[in-house]
Amino acid sequence: MLTSETYDVAIIGGGINGTGIARDAAGRGLKVFLCEKNDLASATSSASTKLIHGGLRYLEHYEFRLVREALIEREVLLRAAPHIIWPLRFVLPHVKGLRPAWMIRLGLFLYDHLGGREKLPGSEGIKLNTHPAGKPLVAGMEKAFVYSDCWVQDARLVVLNAMSARTLGADIETRTECVSAKRNGDVWNVTIRNNDGERTITARSLVNAAGPWCAEVLENRVEAKKKQGIRMVQGSHIVVPKLFDHEYCYIFQNPDGRIVFAIPYEQDFTLIGTTDRDYKGDPAKVAISAEETDYLCELTNTYFEKKITSDDVVWAYSGVRPLYGDGSEDASQVTRDYVLEIDKGDRDDNAAPLLNIYGGKITTYRKLAESAMSKICPLLGRDDTRWTADKPLPGGDMPNADFDAYLTAMHKKFSWIPKPHIYRYVQNYGTLTKLIIGDASDIEGLGKHFGDDVYECELRYLVDYEWARTIEDVLWRRSKLGLHLSDQTRDAIAQWIETDPKSKNTVKAGEGNSGT
Repeated sequence: MLTSETYDVAIIGGGINGTGIARDAAGRGLKVFLCEKNDLASATSSASTKLIHGGLRYLEHYEFRLVREALIEREVLLRAAPHIIWPLRFVLPHVKGLRPAWMIRLGLFLYDHLGGREKLPGSEGIKLNTHPAGKPLVAGMEKAFVYSDCWVQDARLVVLNAMSARTLGADIETRTECVSAKRNGDVWNVTIRNNDGERTITARSLVNAAGPWCAEVLENRVEAKKKQGIRMVQGSHIVVPKLFDHEYCYIFQNPDGRIVFAIPYEQDFTLIGTTDRDYKGDPAKVAISAEETDYLCELTNTYFEKKITSDDVVWAYSGVRPLYGDGSEDASQVTRDYVLEIDKGDRDDNAAPLLNIYGGKITTYRKLAESAMSKICPLLGRDDTRWTADKPLPGGDMPNADFDAYLTAMHKKFSWIPKPHIYRYVQNYGTLTKLIIGDASDIEGLGKHFGDDVYECELRYLVDYEWARTIEDVLWRRSKLGLHLSDQTRDAIAQWIETDPKSKNTVKAGEGNSGT
């Protein structure tokens, strides 16, 4: 079935790049369609180290443009989403025989000054024998360097961009696969398939933001002049019971030149990663290997007094980074910068354009989206008017972007909700918490209690507004409740989702979306 409506932009892929472009395009008044074959952020975008960071190690590869852009974006995103992004201080122990202290100082000086830092504190040197960050570390480490970066709930960042795009008029369809896309003069005919069957939409431009599947899309689904390969690099992480009781993060050097982070995670855990190795298989089947687990455990044990083994791992995840291949022998040396390529086929200048997205980082997704629109807008006869830099994401429209002040106000307003419970709501949903709680004035008003701190009002919201359709969507992408809930609570949630008729229906459009 061919629909009569023509979109300005059709996007394949519901990760951070696809949803970021959808939001930017919709906010410019373009009619946007996005399809994602699984859930939003179901692949690479939910498998990151969960940092909004400049990329300190990229300075060693002279990627100054990338680092500067990322450093500036830290504070842009911190203002846009203060509920899901927050500052952290990172401790880099100095290890004799690896990077010399003068090199680290120089790198941190550049890190402090390349990006016009405003809110985040600068770097400093510390003595580990007198600093709280030194207590969990093995004896013999004397000094370290401390600097600022930010933490992000990566999958939620994707969902918030999709919500904003929808509020601005975009059509976002999850569990919807692109079967084929063919040029027909100045438009694309894009055939999509979901549980309702197949249909074809038309669009004046097409964006391939399929992440690790972008080469497969070019090879098998889209008529394109150039078949560009990508380099797939696997990155894996482990989560263990917490190794320290403070809020500092660690960045550890390794003799092989790689670095590994150890980050406080979900109150009770430590997140450790990442690895870097080439990956040749199906991105949908990527999984951490025993070798990677051992590597992360061994490196961690080099630094911490408390030792871990694979038996301590409570959760592990892997993702595939789709990088623009540059011939580097070492996967960790491949650039994380993004490459955008326009393909107009073998036809005249009026042929419908295809934009292919290669690489990119969560930190710079907004700038990638701006760059993508700078390429597409002139081809559609539209002005390149940038608008996202000072606009909050849904839930982020707190006065002065002050999370702590807003949390205090919510504690007072909903004093009948236990403090840890309201904290989780505000940290996940920001100002959208009011939409979830609704008119409730006591705990019973939150609806059915599934166990732990999960009530029906939250599940209802996730299904109605955030495209949640399975228990995995709820427990591992819209939240990390999967680390905390009892089996009984999980089973009760799964049964509710399976029997709830609304979970099979279309997500509500535009309602209750705070911010743009």
